[in-house]
Amino acid sequence: MSEPQDPENSTQRLPAAESAAPTGVLDMDQSASGSSYDPVPVPDRPGGHAGRFRSERRIPATLVGLVVLGGTGLLLYDIAAVRTGHPAMQWRRSLADELATRHLDDVWVLAGSAAAAAIGLWLIWLALTPGLRALLPMRRDHTGIRAALDRKAAGLVLRDRAVEVSGVQSVRVRTGRHKVAVRAVSHFRELDDVRNDLDTALGAGIKELGLARPPRLSVHVRRAAKKG
Repeated sequence: MSEPQDPENSTQRLPAAESAAPTGVLDMDQSASGSSYDPVPVPDRPGGHAGRFRSERRIPATLVGLVVLGGTGLLLYDIAAVRTGHPAMQWRRSLADELATRHLDDVWVLAGSAAAAAIGLWLIWLALTPGLRALLPMRRDHTGIRAALDRKAAGLVLRDRAVEVSGVQSVRVRTGRHKVAVRAVSHFRELDDVRNDLDTALGAGIKELGLARPPRLSVHVRRAAKKG
């Protein structure tokens, strides 16, 4: 008569994963299920609306300022030189001749127009978008105080919570502004049980981060590869 085995100390495979092996030897058991849910939205506190932090765009602003300053300075110098009786610079005479002789359907005219339009759209996009995508705004509990959490730091916190779950061998957390994707490797316990525990632990961890807009959670668990 065989002795009953403790279900928590025994290693079990999913039947669906075992039937998928054509030769009876499995390199990896993987759970096809995943978790994806929207957390309960957290209303703004009396401290005010917690919007994204805006980037100062120092490098693009500096480059645009230098280009505009250099172009206008050179143009004003050439105009002043012409007013005093000196001939115009070669670049301005060549540019005037090219603009007078080239047609609108010329390749260089179209290429220059496309480049100028692209640069203009890029500058408009920089002006309208807040930037600083690596910062996750936190809830505002007090007026005049704004705080944010770095996405990498949030991922490390959630990773520490995930490795504490029983059965998790390794875990990889990718934190975005709208979604937290978790991929874990389990070396014992049922995959669905490990995933449910990860859902609970990481869901509580996301709430404890105090973010103004908690991201969605997606968890995927697979079996560790066999040795040999």
